[in-house]
Amino acid sequence: MKKIITTLILNILVSTVYCQTNDSTSIKLTVELEKIYSRKHINGFSVAIVNQDGTLYKKGFGYSNIKANKKYTNNTIQNIASISKTIIGIALLKAQELGKLNLDDPINKHLLFNVSNPYFPDEQITIRQLATHTSSIKDPSRYEKNGYILKEKENKEAKVNSNFRLPDEKIILDDFLKNILSKEGKWYKKNNFLKTRPGAVFEYSNVAAGLAALLIEKATNQSFNEFTNEHIFKPIEMSSTGWSFNEVDFSKHSKLYLNNETEIAFYKLVNYPDGGLITSSTDLGKYLTELIAGYSGNGKILNNNSYKELFKPQLTDINYTERNENIYNDEYNMGVFMGISAHGQIGHTGGDPGVATHMFFNSETKIGKLLIVNTDLRKEGIKEFIDIWNKLEEYETKL
Repeated sequence: MKKIITTLILNILVSTVYCQTNDSTSIKLTVELEKIYSRKHINGFSVAIVNQDGTLYKKGFGYSNIKANKKYTNNTIQNIASISKTIIGIALLKAQELGKLNLDDPINKHLLFNVSNPYFPDEQITIRQLATHTSSIKDPSRYEKNGYILKEKENKEAKVNSNFRLPDEKIILDDFLKNILSKEGKWYKKNNFLKTRPGAVFEYSNVAAGLAALLIEKATNQSFNEFTNEHIFKPIEMSSTGWSFNEVDFSKHSKLYLNNETEIAFYKLVNYPDGGLITSSTDLGKYLTELIAGYSGNGKILNNNSYKELFKPQLTDINYTERNENIYNDEYNMGVFMGISAHGQIGHTGGDPGVATHMFFNSETKIGKLLIVNTDLRKEGIKEFIDIWNKLEEYETKL
């Protein structure tokens, strides 16, 4: 009995020392990040550092609403841009597990309109090619011109970008993609496709990502937002996450900013699966924890074979004209909508009006970090963003 009590006391002491050390390190990191924030080129941001067991650190800095003096916290929500595409990858593999599709299916097996590269009309485009950005589908000018829709018709002093459309101009994802990719579509052009055969060349494509999400809808007979909520967000308790303003608590949504003073009008994406996910650093941290667990063979959302497929490098030098070996370049190689850098960093970056995001985990240390920003990044803002990220990197193994 004495031995048990002694062991228990030692465990408590070790735990207490660990907690004190961890708290001290967290405080130091917070002070360092506050110092970087004091430059004021970014109005608000949140961060998290996680491993496969959970969150090691999370914190918000600055303001989600400057005029209202509302702080940006780890529970503040906003759109996270192209990190959203990794959700499409998970959803594709879940649909494959359910027997609804196969990554090597031709896309026209599931679509209600035909899509083919007009320069190679006899070559089938596959789902895997969409997921690795080798489908030969480009992002035409119509993607930008017709893809952003204002939340409200009237926006007072908020900045309205020239390519933001009025709410009554919104069309459904199905029609948006058909207009671009089908010969019967009103925006269809041959140069919406590369002059290279499907599967040959890496060309990042938001339109291809949206098409992959549409395929999930057709194959499962369930809307993409409902499918991802059922199979991804609910199982890992991402309770503040959704694809539209009416799926989340909008009172927690950050304003987005062009600069220190100018608000950007709230907008949504027609091609929403490619970048329209609304979430917080708390919820995204849960997702990143699940990705690390899945990489380590302990995931909840997918089985181990699916996770191996998600993270397996799918491309080689032959798919690129050149390859950037930057440590966080998410286009060096691709899993299934999952970026893989030359240095084993796995995740994705994102950018939209008033939004900049990073989310990666280290495949060796199994530690991940994320950064969500609510401000357009200019020269000094980019430097501030990089310094925040580097500070997270400095502390990630100390927590």
